Amino acid sequence: MTTLSPTSTTPRLTGPAGRPLKNHVSVSQTIRHSFTMAYRGLLKIRRTPEQLIDVTIQPIIFTLMFTYLFGGAIAGSIADYLPLIIPGILVQTVITGSVVTGTQLREDMDKGVFDRFKSLPIARIAPLAGALLADTVRYAIATTLTLTMGFILGWRPGGGFGFVVLAGLLVIVCAWALSWIFAFFGVVARSASSVQGISFLVLFPLTFLSNAFVPTGTLPSWLKWFAEGNPVSHLVSGVRDLANTGAITGNLWLALLGAGVVVAIFAPLTVRAYMRKA
Repeated sequence: MTTLSPTSTTPRLTGPAGRPLKNHVSVSQTIRHSFTMAYRGLLKIRRTPEQLIDVTIQPIIFTLMFTYLFGGAIAGSIADYLPLIIPGILVQTVITGSVVTGTQLREDMDKGVFDRFKSLPIARIAPLAGALLADTVRYAIATTLTLTMGFILGWRPGGGFGFVVLAGLLVIVCAWALSWIFAFFGVVARSASSVQGISFLVLFPLTFLSNAFVPTGTLPSWLKWFAEGNPVSHLVSGVRDLANTGAITGNLWLALLGAGVVVAIFAPLTVRAYMRKA
């Protein structure tokens, strides 16, 4: 039902009882809608468990492969290599898993799923926020499996259980921050394959040209300079310090600072680009 105000020619939408319809969603409603969309993301994972291959099979394969192939050559023995490689594999697995955020977002937009959401009385930002929240479960799975594999292979972190948990939380927080970059790619790119291609083009140099798999002291001077300044190296070092020695060092704060900068830059860009399309 549409009524006209006596002093204005602008239509005012009203409901069946004559009450005006509100085109506004409160903050509490936005939070509830976001968690509902996150639950939708978890249901998708349960119905298509193959989505978890990158965070279940990959950490197991990478841990075994890198440990047994390079352990003796790099550290002299597998036991000596585990404190170096497990934090590196953990960071590499979780942050590469954050690429899925952008590809799935692009797939949903291509299938018209987000067009259906526009017809629902929900916060416009809820589908985007829900996707990012749901993916933190994937990061937690990858973190748990990688640490468990390290323990099975003989890794005994000197920091103790509490600091290992803190190290895992640090990786999850930083991966969530990086997911805003890939979510931005997912909103502005034309296809899911292009999102994946762009994302891995960025991540592969950052993960492999770091201290995740080898000590930087063995690298050429020009590559050593890049690896030591690489933000992934700071994250890996922060995780190693927490897990292996129970120390909170400057690398941890640099990693958190970098994550905060990424969110501060890409969260507004992603939301703005998404709202324009939504």
